[in-house]
Amino acid sequence: MSPTDTRRGSTLAVLCAVSLMVVLDSTIVAVAIPAIQVDLGFSPAGVAWVVNAYLVAFAGLLLLAGRLGDLLGAGRVFLTGLGVFTAASLLCGLAPTAGLLIAGRFVQGAGGALASAVVLGMIVRLYPEPGPQARAMGIYSFTQAGGAAIGFVVGGVLTDTAGWPAIFLINAPIGVAAFLVGRRILPRDTGIGIGRDLDVAGALSITAGLSAGVFAIVEGRPAVGAVALLLIILFLVRQKYARTPLAPLRLLRRPRLLAANAAVLLILAAGMGFQFVNTLFLQKIMGYDALRTGAAFLPTPIVIGAVSLFLAARLTARFGPRPVLISGLALLAAGLLLLSRMPADPSYLVDLLPGLLVMGLGIGVTVPAIMMLAMAGSSDEDTGLVSGVTNTAQQAGAALGLAVLAAVAAGVSESRLAAGVAERAALHDGYSLAFLVGAGFVLGALVIVLTAPSPARVVTSGVVAG
Repeated sequence: MSPTDTRRGSTLAVLCAVSLMVVLDSTIVAVAIPAIQVDLGFSPAGVAWVVNAYLVAFAGLLLLAGRLGDLLGAGRVFLTGLGVFTAASLLCGLAPTAGLLIAGRFVQGAGGALASAVVLGMIVRLYPEPGPQARAMGIYSFTQAGGAAIGFVVGGVLTDTAGWPAIFLINAPIGVAAFLVGRRILPRDTGIGIGRDLDVAGALSITAGLSAGVFAIVEGRPAVGAVALLLIILFLVRQKYARTPLAPLRLLRRPRLLAANAAVLLILAAGMGFQFVNTLFLQKIMGYDALRTGAAFLPTPIVIGAVSLFLAARLTARFGPRPVLISGLALLAAGLLLLSRMPADPSYLVDLLPGLLVMGLGIGVTVPAIMMLAMAGSSDEDTGLVSGVTNTAQQAGAALGLAVLAAVAAGVSESRLAAGVAERAALHDGYSLAFLVGAGFVLGALVIVLTAPSPARVVTSGVVAG
């Protein structure tokens, strides 16, 4: 291996390690919520903001963070985000009150947004060749898709053995180590410079609009959603007339970019919604505790890891990302359909495990391919922005999936309970329909991919990508 390949591999390792830490944080907290509620005196409704404060800040700042990566340099923004995330994790772990914990989670989400928004663009610059880029995206996709499921296991172990503060404090040594290594090996790009024409008004309007939009989805507030839509419209108008727009409207004239990110949103809605509903199914229907629930998820990230690391890149190099993506989406939909057909008294090995394995296969080939398509055609000047757009689509999709599938499950269960059905049977019916709706999200993404313009075919060293 050449020194260049070694350095690229080390840089990718740092990017993926931080991405894993950030994505783990989105699920690792879920297992500790009951303990946090008791220790800090949260109300049943208020404790949801331990998750929502992070989500709102993360999604709302992604687009701005991506643009800052183009202006100031992706490496600089990445390290700044890592530092903020690490410091906020320490604050969360030491928080003596509910208010300080929520504040720390908001700052943690902001740091996560700064670090995450530029990662895709940095990977594209590190690996411009289709074959190596596919392999790098596979590794990155494993940290994203598998890390979310692993978070349930890690959260259960840490909460049971060391208490809930450990789920935050563990980030401190990892973050410090990644920061010190990153300072030495990350590319020292300076960006194109902010100058005097930084679009402050645009930055404020899009950050507020996206934050309000995620808040509206999470909390089910249509009025806030209307305000979010107005702020986003104001942002678009501002971009038309600003001397140096934060997000040039020429991006909206890229149909492949819009289609790819619409598909990303729906895929993440299905994926994150599945994790939420399946957690409830395991605990409410199958009677699992937190630690056993996390262990039950393990087959999915194991299959995701194997496929992402050893199979997805070869398939993408051979057939191109679009055909691979279509196959992955079909598998993903099939897995959710299998889960929707589980009986009221299921067996893990017979009824649940097959769906989890098919889901792992689908995610393992889908996520690297959709990320490559989303980033295809971005120039050096706007890779950070395009990366931020794609990450924003992921977070918005996650919020949408959680809100919709949770509402579907709760609505059906309440209706069945009102009709006199036993509680366990009513919950089962709600979860089954939620899995079916998740499959509908995936089928929607499949329709988008099938009808979107095909990307240009590129031939590099005898390998066709497209």
